[in-house]
Amino acid sequence: MSGTEKEFVKEVTSRSVDFSQWYLDIVLKTGMMDYAPIRGCMAIRPYGYAIWENIQGLLDKRIKDTGHQNAYFPLFIPESLLNKEAEHVEGFAPEGAWVTQGGDEKLAERLIVRPTSEAIICYMYGRWIQSWRDLPVLINQWCNVVRWEKSTRPFLRTSEFLWQEGHTVHRTEEEAEEEALKMLGVYKEFVENEMAIPVLWGQKTESEKFAGALRTFTIETLMPDGKALQSGTSHNLGQHFAQVFDIQFLDTDDTMKYPWQTSWGVSTRLIGALIMAHGDDNGLRLPPRIAPTQLVVVPILSKKAREQVLQKAEELSAGLKEEFRVELDARDEYSPGWKFNEWEMKGVPLRLEIGPRDLENGGVTAVRRDTGAKEFIPEGRLSTRVGELLQEIQVELFRQAESYKEENTRRVSTLEEFKNIMEQKRLLILAPWCGGSSCEDRIKEETRATIRCIPFKEEIDEKGSCVCCGREEGRVVYFAQAY
Repeated sequence: MSGTEKEFVKEVTSRSVDFSQWYLDIVLKTGMMDYAPIRGCMAIRPYGYAIWENIQGLLDKRIKDTGHQNAYFPLFIPESLLNKEAEHVEGFAPEGAWVTQGGDEKLAERLIVRPTSEAIICYMYGRWIQSWRDLPVLINQWCNVVRWEKSTRPFLRTSEFLWQEGHTVHRTEEEAEEEALKMLGVYKEFVENEMAIPVLWGQKTESEKFAGALRTFTIETLMPDGKALQSGTSHNLGQHFAQVFDIQFLDTDDTMKYPWQTSWGVSTRLIGALIMAHGDDNGLRLPPRIAPTQLVVVPILSKKAREQVLQKAEELSAGLKEEFRVELDARDEYSPGWKFNEWEMKGVPLRLEIGPRDLENGGVTAVRRDTGAKEFIPEGRLSTRVGELLQEIQVELFRQAESYKEENTRRVSTLEEFKNIMEQKRLLILAPWCGGSSCEDRIKEETRATIRCIPFKEEIDEKGSCVCCGREEGRVVYFAQAY
């Protein structure tokens, strides 16, 4: 084995030793990204971008199936537009990247590089909407945004990232609320069914809601280091933006009214969630529905049966490609063991090995990435069994993540118990909260945990004495330290 091969197959940092370093090792060793020469920015390499394309494709279909259309809006937003909504500018101006010069000329007005698009989109909606007949407006855009973050980590928090942002306009508050909750449900279904990650969902507190929103709803995922990751948000913007941007429509009763708006989005942060939720000390473990390569075929070549094995591997790969995303790894310069390690590191859900003995027995040996289990599959059952195995892997990854979430959730009734748990091991905590910001702030200060969401009543409808002040009738909410 060459020095290069040894370097690649060397173990990554163990998750139990240094979870943060393990994460960085994984994103670099698997070729998902590389650091760019701009602070907080990254180049997404083909393997990482292929995962994003699969996320984008599956989610885009869901967005369109719910009646939305894609559009595109400018990257630059005049400062005067951003300043129109006080909470909005307070929330985003501090982390803005500003353009002050164009070519050789100093700009008469600063432009902020899009941190989010409410301001520019509301300006355009003010031009496009005149009548109730123009409603609802159901638009989504896929784009990049820039937020000058102080602390960054690949995919999880970067100065520039990719996302989708939906922006809708409705006649009534009820329609806007229905839209915001519907799209949150789309996110939950997508993350659980396609990414195999269980989520918590509910409403954000006033202090945690989106700047300028009436209400913010969220999906949160629990990571293996005990931290929560905000993985998607949906906002009922109320009429605030419509009022400051003068979006009005003539309603059926011949009076001018302000419409109700929503916005909602997920980003490349989902890739970070995917890595952390399923990865192990050997690398990625990708759910088959998201994986760029669902199975890899590795011929094990010998001098005697080399041509026969290679021919059969090519034949089987070609047939499987009609149903699955398949890679044939027939490279001569690497040993089978090195290839096994590389594809395991990259998280390919299923590996098919075919050697002289498999050829004699009329089939292949299948190896699962999630469990390491091996089985022989006769050639006549190959396509059917591969489909079954991929579905089993998808289900098993979700089951493992769900088990972790359940095993690492604690119910507490006192602040002392809360603090003891957080000092020993980060966990997801369910505890009553009175609804007061002073208690919320104190808990954050003493435990570094925040309220991740107030669960919907259909999920958890429990009350108790506030974990901080003892006031009765507190709502049970989710607390965790977060990314």
